Amino acid sequence: MSMREKLDLLERRRAESELGGGAKRLKAQHDKGKLSARERLDVLLDEGSFTELDRFVVHRSHDFGLEEQQYFGDGVVTGYGRVDGRLVYVFSQDFTVFGGSLSEAVAEKICKVMDLAVRNGAPVIGLNDSGGARIQEGVVSLGGYAEIFLRNTLASGVVPQISAVLGPCAGGAVYSPAITDFIFMTRHTSYMFVTGPNVVKTVTHEDVTMEALGGADTHGGTSGVSHFTCDSELACLQGIRDLLRFLPANNVEPPPRGGSIDPRDRRDEALLDVVPDHPSKPYDMHDVIRRVVDDGEFLEVQKEFAGNILCGFAHLGGFSVGIVANQPAVLAGVLDINASTKAARFIRFCDAFNIPVVTFEDVPGFLPGVAQEHGGIIKHGAKLLYAYCEATVPKLTVITRKAYGGAYDVMSSKHIRGDFNVAWPTAEIAVMGPKGAVEILFKKEIAESTDPAAAMDQRVAEYTAKFANPYVAASRGYVDDIIDPRDTRLRLIDALETLQGKRDRNPPKKHGNIPL
Repeated sequence: MSMREKLDLLERRRAESELGGGAKRLKAQHDKGKLSARERLDVLLDEGSFTELDRFVVHRSHDFGLEEQQYFGDGVVTGYGRVDGRLVYVFSQDFTVFGGSLSEAVAEKICKVMDLAVRNGAPVIGLNDSGGARIQEGVVSLGGYAEIFLRNTLASGVVPQISAVLGPCAGGAVYSPAITDFIFMTRHTSYMFVTGPNVVKTVTHEDVTMEALGGADTHGGTSGVSHFTCDSELACLQGIRDLLRFLPANNVEPPPRGGSIDPRDRRDEALLDVVPDHPSKPYDMHDVIRRVVDDGEFLEVQKEFAGNILCGFAHLGGFSVGIVANQPAVLAGVLDINASTKAARFIRFCDAFNIPVVTFEDVPGFLPGVAQEHGGIIKHGAKLLYAYCEATVPKLTVITRKAYGGAYDVMSSKHIRGDFNVAWPTAEIAVMGPKGAVEILFKKEIAESTDPAAAMDQRVAEYTAKFANPYVAASRGYVDDIIDPRDTRLRLIDALETLQGKRDRNPPKKHGNIPL
């Protein structure tokens, strides 16, 4: 066979591989409103940047008629490409080939790109659309999953790992995305569950749909498993590109700089009126964040879950930062089980990848109640405390209003290695709110008073004047300064610039024992 004939054969086989499971199955995929494995990569990656690996791999099973059905690529497209010019490794499961089921060959292909990502220090992105283990391959398929889980674990904190669930992801398959740093899901087409609706009905007699059991809104707003909920695959894939703008390639590189020309000394007069005069009146912390960060752009993570705390990425003076903020508009910004877990994992991601953490604090304390105590608020609240204490990246804190009790300590206080802690004049830093403190300290005096209401008001006014302000904390150096809210942006950017050479290390150890 001549070289030209061999090249013709190569082109025919390339064309065959790009059909996946065939034209009929591709049409069925499109009819469900889903893109093909290769179309997804075309949207995700810079145009023309994808280099495919293992295009001609096929499965090795000869049981149950599989020897008669072999497809190039065997259910997954793998390789590397660029996002905004930066290297990423990718795998995209192909539902048109045996339902995207995982075989020994598929697992090996995925493991190869994960190994390359770690070796070359680049993010790995998995586009999941699979019916699960390939039953015909039995325990070999299960072994393949375990090989992937191991690599997810070893790569954790080394390179960013992002999962997009764009179809079914069930059984043991869910644990790979669960270990990765961020999960994207699409409404009405993606599902995650350990056991499906039929099994649930058999075992617990509960009738539940796939959407209610493991759909994007369920995992985005109820379980907190998913970090981003998208209306379409196009929005999902663009969301991954947006996220990567804030993330470094690996754990030894700095995060990418933003390209904004927003003036570093910009002052926003509206910040003077954000915090209401009445201490119990709510306000939206988004209004603070967007007036401080570059161009008002805040990429929120887990937006639909635990709304009493906000987590997300932004640029400040071009620096990529992770933002954690109490949300007074939801449950008064109180810390509860879900909020603590959400923020703790976000902080640990930022710390692993050299992303400074900026905290906006307005917290009345931890949520009281039997359900919270029995649910383990002590343990879960300790996760947040542990994450802040453990983090060695620059930590900046702005106290906008309340900072009460143990929650003051937890929210990146000076005592747990906060680098730059400032307060607005509206800040109240105390063990508890004035009314609650007075009811404890002067209970007998007020009860015996001829006018209990007047006595209460007098003591509350005295306590407020003495403690419901930032000056006592400032006098002891617990906050570095009390600032004009309009200067918040400039002061944070200045602090970030001074902290670029920060050197802080934890004691040598194999690893800590976070209260899981």
